[in-house]
Amino acid sequence: MTLITPDRAARAGAGDAAAEGRRMRRRLERLLGIAATEGNTLEPLRNGDAIFPAMLDGIRAAEHTIDMMTYVYWRGDIARRFAHALAERARAGVRVRLLLDGFGSHPIEKELVHEMEAAGVTVAWFRRPLYLSPFKQNHRCHRKVLILDEDTAYTGGVGIADEWKGDARTSDEWRDTHLRVRGPAVDGIAAGFAQNWAECRPDLFDDRDRFVAQDECGDAVVQVVRGSASMGWQDMQTLIRVVLGSAQRRVRLSTAYFAPDAYFTDLLCETARRGVEVQILLPGRHADKRVSRLAGQRHYAELLEAGVQIWQYLPTMLHTKIITMDGIAALIGSTNFNRRSLDHDEEIMLAIIDPAVTARLDDHFAQDLEVSERIDPARWHRRPALHRAKEASILPIRRFL
Repeated sequence: MTLITPDRAARAGAGDAAAEGRRMRRRLERLLGIAATEGNTLEPLRNGDAIFPAMLDGIRAAEHTIDMMTYVYWRGDIARRFAHALAERARAGVRVRLLLDGFGSHPIEKELVHEMEAAGVTVAWFRRPLYLSPFKQNHRCHRKVLILDEDTAYTGGVGIADEWKGDARTSDEWRDTHLRVRGPAVDGIAAGFAQNWAECRPDLFDDRDRFVAQDECGDAVVQVVRGSASMGWQDMQTLIRVVLGSAQRRVRLSTAYFAPDAYFTDLLCETARRGVEVQILLPGRHADKRVSRLAGQRHYAELLEAGVQIWQYLPTMLHTKIITMDGIAALIGSTNFNRRSLDHDEEIMLAIIDPAVTARLDDHFAQDLEVSERIDPARWHRRPALHRAKEASILPIRRFL
């Protein structure tokens, strides 16, 4: 009889997790055709109090290049602080490029744009609606990326606006997560910037681009997946499909905008029916886009019947875009679980195979559940007829949400 000691059991568990991670990596690489990179360091940053100081300090310390793109660049204190920091670095001789979505960043103060351009920042606009056909206007650049000196990158869900300040303590402080990334995965994130920059500007690089080698500096395996506006099936849809289809124990999904099509609704239900614990965390009463919330609620009854748990975040607007799977893998980036992100917009998502990072994200999720309310299936089944009518009214525009 072989004695199973705690130490031996721990080693066996670690071996199983490593084997699951390898299988997950090969599935993603083969089905997406995108190689994962090893040796990355990832730091999840939770809410504006952690995210904005890290990004601003990084900008102020940059010595060679700064490349930044964002969907949201609005008005207020944070917008001014970023503009001043970018302008100061440009005046110091750093090559600074800023790519703004023509729709999402329309509210930016024009004086800030003029200040940055006067200091030497190259500001480009992605698909300004005034000059586009209605078809192209619907395809936006939703990516949030900051690359500093080619060796450090930030990406996630945060926009440049005061709504993201604070630590989700009140309804004025949105809940979100960003990642600080070092290692070979930075090149994949930089490629996401270059892809959209190439549409807007002729200058892909200059003599200040050093094309540095990315040293391995950690243990995380990362695959950088870029979703692009197109017709038909795209990589972002495949990425989520692989994660849900591979799950054996638990899937946790937190998303700002939940409006899946019938295929992904069925996939979530199928995942739950085969015994996987599926938990979905969504905005509650502080949702900033009620029409998107209604579009998602149309699917609640089917999901709840299949055993999916649905929670609503109570303190403020939930803006995260995170999926974790079985404690070994996570997805985090700009992609929401809705038709707009999966069918229309330019997005970026990191597929991370690293139990330590996944554990931190799972811990954040558990903390969020403590201040959330679970949807009761019986009560939801008894919701008023007027609410059902509002859900049905969204059907004609659901593919744009």
